[in-house]
Amino acid sequence: MFSRRFSRRARGVTIIELIVFMMIMGVAAAGIIGVINLSNSQSAEPLRRKQALMIAEALMEEVQLAGFSFCTRADPNADTVANQAACTFPVQIGARAAGATRPYGNVADYATVAGTPQATFANADGVDVDISGRPLGVDSSGNTMGRSSLAPIRSTVTLNFVGALGPAGATIASSAAALNALQITIITTYGTGANDFVRLDGYRTRYAPNLVPR
Repeated sequence: MFSRRFSRRARGVTIIELIVFMMIMGVAAAGIIGVINLSNSQSAEPLRRKQALMIAEALMEEVQLAGFSFCTRADPNADTVANQAACTFPVQIGARAAGATRPYGNVADYATVAGTPQATFANADGVDVDISGRPLGVDSSGNTMGRSSLAPIRSTVTLNFVGALGPAGATIASSAAALNALQITIITTYGTGANDFVRLDGYRTRYAPNLVPR
């Protein structure tokens, strides 16, 4: 009797039990590998978004730091006029001087038409460049800086007239004939997904109307 009980306890697993065990482990391993793959595929997302945000902030700063006067620098009375209508060459969206290069002298020069996103920061090849004309993320020798190229990142700028900016009783409005303020929208796209972009909105008001860049 003792020997029979001992033999039953010493018996190993059956082939069916082994197969079931292998199936369970296989399903569990597949799930773990899937999570690892998903994590790896998404690990670059925060970095690319941060890069796009930094680029958008730099471009917004460039536009907001531009001048915003009544007249263009070609106007002989730019230093004395009291309003935009008195200019021989008033500042207008789409009136950028031929041959002008970034950084432009006036906020309005960053678009050729109001209300439409424009690839103002791209070169003739459609690649975004800095104010020196160098593709973003490329050094003076043409080499890519960092671990990945910034070439896929694209930015647009939109200039909109402002209907009413400021508190009640002291609002500022603008139009093509009275360019007192502009809303600036920068959209930087860093991927092909529907949400692979960052958007920044800012404003520029005319606070030194006779300060014309020379």
